[in-house]
Amino acid sequence: MAMFDYFPNYVWNLSVSIAMASGAELGEIMDMCQPLLAKAQAGEDAGTMDFMREWMKVADKLVDLASEDEAEGRLLSAGPKLQRAALYYFTAERMQGHGHPGRMETFDKALAAFAKGTQFSRDNVERVLVPYGDLHLPALYTRAEGVDGPAPTVVYLNGLDSCKELLYWSRLPHALAKRGISTLCVDQPGTGESLRKLEQYAHFDSEKWGTPVFDFLGARDDVDENRIGITGISLGGYYAPRVCANEPRFASGAVWGANHNWAEVQQRRLKREGENPVPHYWKHVEWVFGAKDSAEFFQKAEGMNLNGQMEKIRVPFLVTHGAQDRQIALDYAHQSYDQLVNSPKRALKIFTPREGGVEHVGADNMSFGRDYIADWFAETLGGRTS
Repeated sequence: MAMFDYFPNYVWNLSVSIAMASGAELGEIMDMCQPLLAKAQAGEDAGTMDFMREWMKVADKLVDLASEDEAEGRLLSAGPKLQRAALYYFTAERMQGHGHPGRMETFDKALAAFAKGTQFSRDNVERVLVPYGDLHLPALYTRAEGVDGPAPTVVYLNGLDSCKELLYWSRLPHALAKRGISTLCVDQPGTGESLRKLEQYAHFDSEKWGTPVFDFLGARDDVDENRIGITGISLGGYYAPRVCANEPRFASGAVWGANHNWAEVQQRRLKREGENPVPHYWKHVEWVFGAKDSAEFFQKAEGMNLNGQMEKIRVPFLVTHGAQDRQIALDYAHQSYDQLVNSPKRALKIFTPREGGVEHVGADNMSFGRDYIADWFAETLGGRTS
């Protein structure tokens, strides 16, 4: 099974594949991508402003079409158009370098279209704010279906360059809801709104914000605080185990893509080993960590490895990884699993060409990772699988 390889570089194809998995229409993808094919020949960083322009053109059109539906009172038709517009805005923004013209305005358009689109569609999602120090962490809460009283709940964390809306569109919250489990998609420090709006930067000791997230959920009447799990996608494969290792109240954990030693991955990327997730990569990671230059970034990233952390996990924990991940080597999944020596129930799932989901966090096919992780939490937190 292959990723959608339309462009001659991995970074652009990854963005398009994520968009397709998140609900894009193929015809709209082609309308946005065909004018960009020649631009992509110049490399992954060049042409990203052209990328933004083409994707925003279609997103703006969808907003206009949705407003026509809204004028007719056809909100259920307007909702999906607005959600696709939001997806295309988020994708266009994600491809830009830090400080590129129009980036923040595009992100604001995406947030507005998502909020209105999910409201019009009557989607099972609610914006919430998690208290964190003097500020807060923006999050999206999806309620369990068919549960009376407090429900088990899963905290779902971003990777390096995703946002809570993309987490929601991965459909893991939908899969968990059907299994009787609620989900909290979080823009943790260094991601989404927390980075862009609140200037909250990433740091290696993720339990500092992981514990306030647990406290927020544990205080809710509709959450069973004894059945709260945690998962993360991509770099969330570092953050989620780190939180689980240092906040023992979490009852179960999983990673969608292992990320055992991200500090080492950066050294490999310096040598041009492995693929980057976004264009303008080094400027992006400096921004995420609030570093003034590359030296400060590498210093801040030094703590980003799980050696000495996985051994602290004393609850069920699942490690998943794609067999052909071009960003994070498969060996890191084995390292994470092998160090889960104190977990009462540990599991390792490698997605192979037989099923799909072989690329980084299933960029070729997210359905297998989504269902496998949802079933894991149903079985370890007391949900249902049928």
